[in-house]
Amino acid sequence: MLLKPLQHLIYFVKDIYRSKRMLLELIKNDFRQQYLGSYLGIIWAFIQPIVTILVFWFVFQVGFKSKPINDFPFILWLVAGIVPWFFMADSWPKTTGSILEYSFLVKQVMFKIKLLPVIKIGSSILIHLFFIFFTLMMFWFYGFSPDIYILQLPYYLFSFIVLLMGVSWLSSALQVFLKDSLHCVNLILQLGFWGTPIFWSKSMMPENIQWLLKLNPMYYIIQGYRDTFINKVWFWEYTNLSLYFWCFALITFVVGALTFKQLKPHFADVL
Repeated sequence: MLLKPLQHLIYFVKDIYRSKRMLLELIKNDFRQQYLGSYLGIIWAFIQPIVTILVFWFVFQVGFKSKPINDFPFILWLVAGIVPWFFMADSWPKTTGSILEYSFLVKQVMFKIKLLPVIKIGSSILIHLFFIFFTLMMFWFYGFSPDIYILQLPYYLFSFIVLLMGVSWLSSALQVFLKDSLHCVNLILQLGFWGTPIFWSKSMMPENIQWLLKLNPMYYIIQGYRDTFINKVWFWEYTNLSLYFWCFALITFVVGALTFKQLKPHFADVL
């Protein structure tokens, strides 16, 4: 069942590798264009998430004096979970509108249109890597130094990108024909933010329904970041959860790729 999705994934990775120079230039250009004309430039890409984290720190750590979770200050537990969500919330809406934004490339026969969402994801990764570093600095400030578990972050980031590519192909292709697709994505993100254990722990829910949380693929990613920074658990220790996530991610990847492939011949006509 997983053989064909894996073949699609391997072929896609090879495509990215073959087009790496062009993609890097487009990613850098896209990153600059987002903040072109503003006085602070690309600094704005980092200001809003940092301010959000500082507000959370003041509200929960200073104001509410939230109790530590697993002997870690609440703000560290929160940041370890909210940083990957920032990546999802930043990249998915951008990838959804990528075909419309780069419509001039769609009409170029030689350009591989399926790589357009990669440009937006790559642009968001630059910001995400900065916030991973920011998280490490916060943990260091509180007296928690990085250890060997940090080596599994590339695995979770790769897992995240595979999931994101699937939903991005699907939503970006639909956005060309259904202009409400972006609104649906934003609504899903809004509901997902509060439905994913970012501000709250799964232990707050009855044990007999905790399995419902694990159906959300973002649970696996956010829990993985917390396992890396806080719980010190390797990803292979969750065999069933990892298997479920990869089944979900690869199926989404293939469904997104096939949908994109079927609708791609009609993009130029609509645009």
